[in-house]
Amino acid sequence: MLLKSIRLGSNDLPKTRAFYDATFGALGLAPCSTPEQYPIVMWDLGGVRFLLGPARDGEPTTHANGGTIIFEAADEDAVKAWHAAGLVNGGTSEGEPEPKPQARGAFGAYLRDPDGNKLGAYFGLSMG
Repeated sequence: MLLKSIRLGSNDLPKTRAFYDATFGALGLAPCSTPEQYPIVMWDLGGVRFLLGPARDGEPTTHANGGTIIFEAADEDAVKAWHAAGLVNGGTSEGEPEPKPQARGAFGAYLRDPDGNKLGAYFGLSMG
C-alpha cells in the first residue's frame, strides 16, 4: 500500500500558505505552487501530497485531538529553523527543539499551525 495524500483543515488559506511555505522552506521544500484562487493549498512531499483547505460541509475546521504529523529534517539546525519559522508565521510551540526522550533522544520540536493542527519535525528519528 502507498500513501498518496494527507489533508488537514484550514479556516484561513493565506495564513496557512504563509505558515507552511515558511516551515517547509526551513526543511528545504519549495513554496506552494497552487494558484491563489484554488480552494486548497498543496505541497508535494516526495510523492505524497500534503493538502489543506476548508471543510466540505461548510463548517469551521478543527484539529485532530491526539493527531500529529511528523516531518523529517536534514539536521538539528533545520529542526530549529522549522520551529522558528512556524512561530514567526502564526504557529504556537508544543515542544522546543531539543533531544526528545520519547523518541530515543532524536532531536525534535513540535508546533501547532494557525488552525491548531499538531506537527513535529525530527532529525535522527528511527522508525524501527
